[in-house]
Amino acid sequence: MKKRKLLSLLLAGAMALSLAACGGGGGTTQTPAGGETTPAGSETTPAGSETETKTVKVGLICIGDENDQGYTYNFIRGKEAVTEKLAAKGINIDWQVKWNIGEDSSCEEANIELAEEGCQLIINNSFGFEPFMLKVAPDYPEIEFIACTNQASWTDDLENTHNAFANIYEGRYLAGVAAGMKMQEMIDNGDITAEQAVIGYVGAYSFAEVISGFTAYYLGAKSVCPSVTMKVQFVGSWSDATEEGNAAQALCDAGCIMISQHSDNTTPATAAQNAGVFHTGYNNDMISVAPESSLISTRIDWSVYFEYAIEAVANGESFDQDWCHGMDEGAVVMTELNEDIAAEGTAEKLAEVEEQIRSGALQVFDTSTFTVDGAELTTCFALDTDGDFVADSEEAVFDGAFHESYFQSAPYFTVEIDGIEWLNSAFG
Repeated sequence: MKKRKLLSLLLAGAMALSLAACGGGGGTTQTPAGGETTPAGSETTPAGSETETKTVKVGLICIGDENDQGYTYNFIRGKEAVTEKLAAKGINIDWQVKWNIGEDSSCEEANIELAEEGCQLIINNSFGFEPFMLKVAPDYPEIEFIACTNQASWTDDLENTHNAFANIYEGRYLAGVAAGMKMQEMIDNGDITAEQAVIGYVGAYSFAEVISGFTAYYLGAKSVCPSVTMKVQFVGSWSDATEEGNAAQALCDAGCIMISQHSDNTTPATAAQNAGVFHTGYNNDMISVAPESSLISTRIDWSVYFEYAIEAVANGESFDQDWCHGMDEGAVVMTELNEDIAAEGTAEKLAEVEEQIRSGALQVFDTSTFTVDGAELTTCFALDTDGDFVADSEEAVFDGAFHESYFQSAPYFTVEIDGIEWLNSAFG
C-alpha cells in the first residue's frame, strides 16, 4: 500500500461527501460480565510446545452488538475467528468488549476505560468513533489504537494510531455479477424486458464508501446484463431497520426487480421477498431470512487484519498505520450462493471473476466500462484534507482505471456515473 496524504476527489460535491464506514445506532457502555475474557489456564504452555504462550489484552468498542446480524455481528465473527487462529500460534487474546457505544462522548469514555483496564490494543469499529479515540490516544502512547474504516492516522502525528479497511468494492462487484446474471436470465426467458432490468439500492449515506460500493455493484451487474440501470435511495442512517425496509419497498414499488444494500439490517432482504423480487446483501448471509429472494452477500473478514495487528503487538513489533487488502489476502469474501434461485452458471462465473480480481487482470473501476455525462473518465484530480491541490502524481485515474483505496485505505470514489440515478442525497 503506497503511503500518501489523505485524498478526496475534486468532483461535484466531493468535498462534502467525505469518507464513511458502516455502523449505526447508539446506546450504553456495557462490558459483558465474564463473557469476553480468555479462558482460565490460558497462560500455560500448550502440551508438547517449547514456546511460552503469550496473552494480549485487546479492547473492542462496538457501535452495536452481536444481535444486529449485520455490521457488529460481522466484527464478532472476526473476533471469534482470530481468537482460534492465534491460539494455534500460542497467542491467547483476553477480549474486553464494549457494546452499543454511541458516536459521542461515551466512545471517549470507553477508550479511557479500556486503556485503564490494561488493554494493549484498542479497536474502534465505527467511522464516527475516530474523533473520540483521538482525544484519548495521546494520553496512552504505549497502547495501540485502531479506527476501522477511518483515515486520520495519516495526519494526526501520533505513532500509536492506525486505520484499517478492506476492498469491499471487490465483493460488491461480484455480488453485482450474480445479480446481473439473474436479471439477464429473466430477460432471456421472457420474464422481463431488457428495460425492466432495474436495480434498487438502499444506501446509508451519500459518502465515498457507499458510492464506491454501489458503483462497483452496478458495474458487476452491467458486465453480464448490458441493459441494467440502478436507482439509489439513501436513508441517512447506518442502522435503521424500519427506514431500510421502507426504502427497499419504495424501490420495489418503483419497478426495481433486484434490491441490494449498504446498510446494517436484514429488512431490505425481507422487503424484497415480500415484493416478489430478488436481493443481494451485505455483512451477513441473508438467505435464512429471505430464502426465496436473497442470492448472495459479501462481507469483510476482519480476522485477517486482526490476526496481523494482534500478532504484531504480541511479538512487540510495529504494524502499518494504514492497512487495506481485499480478495488478494482473503479480507473480502462472499457468502454462500443461493443455488436454488441463482441463474445457471453463476457459481462458475463468480469463481472466474474472483480469480481475475485476485490476479489484477480485472480492474473494478476500469474507465472503459462506464461514462460520466457521456464521456470516459480520463482524469480525477485530488485534494488534501485542507482542500488544497496536491501534486499531479496524486491522480487517481491511471493505467486505464480509477484506483480506489490505492493512496489510502478508506475509499475516495465519489464519481456519479451514467446509468445510476440518485433519488435523494444523505449526509451525516
